[in-house]
Amino acid sequence: MSLNNIFAIAGSAMSAQSVRLNTVASNIANVDSVSSSVDQTYRARKPVFAEMFDESMKSHGWNNVNDDGMGAGIGVQIKGIVESDAPLQPRYEPDHPMANETGFVFYPNVNPVEEMADMMSASRSFQTNVEIMNSAKSMMQKVLTLGQS
Repeated sequence: MSLNNIFAIAGSAMSAQSVRLNTVASNIANVDSVSSSVDQTYRARKPVFAEMFDESMKSHGWNNVNDDGMGAGIGVQIKGIVESDAPLQPRYEPDHPMANETGFVFYPNVNPVEEMADMMSASRSFQTNVEIMNSAKSMMQKVLTLGQS
């Protein structure tokens, strides 16, 4: 695997973790938002990732073939962002300005503890990929200085 491939893979992983961090930030920002109806209540969002494949890598000597016969992974693809189908939290608060006619308000299905764990995981993954890129850069610089002796 070439250093350029390493840069591409780490770069796509950093981009994916940035999307993950943004969805976590959105979820945390809306943890206390309320609505008078189920349809208008904020729902937790999660990014969906998939591995990208490149069949041409096999022809260049990279023989990592998965069970489904596809070539080696070359990065992370962001497939989209989905809303959680976990139940919302209805609370009986008849004095709340957003209460519906029966006195209920609906809180999002955001779990702040889960979101914080997700944030720490995404942050560590991002930092790991930064370190991979820095190591690859350092190796590339050392290769360039080999011919200067």
